[in-house]
Amino acid sequence: MKNLFLSMCAAAVLASCGSRMSSSSSSKLGKAQPSLANTKWTLADNVKGKVPTLNIDGEKVSGNAGCNNYFGTLTMDASTGNFSAGQMGSTRMMCDNMSVEQNFMDMMQKANKYVVVGSTLELYKDNLLLLKFNKAQ
Repeated sequence: MKNLFLSMCAAAVLASCGSRMSSSSSSKLGKAQPSLANTKWTLADNVKGKVPTLNIDGEKVSGNAGCNNYFGTLTMDASTGNFSAGQMGSTRMMCDNMSVEQNFMDMMQKANKYVVVGSTLELYKDNLLLLKFNKAQ
């Protein structure tokens, strides 16, 4: 009985870890979005060390992943909100918290949709929110 209770608690905790979209975003997912051309963003989450950034310049993405600078290509369709970063590369410095950088790069490559709500950019893998950015000044 104790094991069953612990299993149920663990399942509830794991289920709550995945961020789902907010109701304002859900109505916009998969619909026309503003163009992201020539915009700059900073990760909205508090992370240890340097805050990751996202710079969009035409069909290219670049920025800092928390330690190293990264770069890649971008395929984006504002009419559907499709987003795809590919051919990602980066510099190769070692820093204290490489897990932040690895997670950021993994999520950037998994994102397939974007939603802009005010000055916030959200990147999704289908309906799962992966990354949230604030517009940089």
